[in-house]
Amino acid sequence: VKLGLIADTHIPGTTKTLWPQVVEAFSEVEAILHAGDLWTVDVIDELTRLAPTHVATGNGDLELTDARLKETWQFQFDDVKVGLVHEFPTARRRSADYLMRRRDRLFRAPPPNVIIYGHTHYDEIHLVDELMCINPGSPTLPRNQDLRHGTIGFLEISGRRATATISQITDDGIETILEETIEFA
Repeated sequence: VKLGLIADTHIPGTTKTLWPQVVEAFSEVEAILHAGDLWTVDVIDELTRLAPTHVATGNGDLELTDARLKETWQFQFDDVKVGLVHEFPTARRRSADYLMRRRDRLFRAPPPNVIIYGHTHYDEIHLVDELMCINPGSPTLPRNQDLRHGTIGFLEISGRRATATISQITDDGIETILEETIEFA
């Protein structure tokens, strides 16, 4: 299973539509998980033309009403449970114990092995005990605002194995900049 990961598109505040490189990169995924702050349901419509799309409601989406937006989502892909939410603490600033408690408060049991989140616009992948935390960053409003293009992510799952990648959008396509793999017990 290959999933496209995206967050914090902030359209139309940043650009009018998604970069064509994003559309091309997501053309071969089985589903797209958007970690919120899309600002308009037009983004969901655009992504849904590529693959089934689910969106976590971001703090900038509170006035949007659409069945494809929820505070949290939980999925099962092969033997891996995946959670989707807009805001989640980063492993760079919080302890493993804090992250596990937050996960358990946000998601029903059994809790996810992988959490996809956004909000910070900072792309990162962290492995914390048996939890993989992925923030794909933002394709349109990256944390490093010197960059014209931002980042997106992918999650490939096979059995109990999950491989997360973050890709930098370039003028010519995308380029992998981070990758982590974990095999869950």
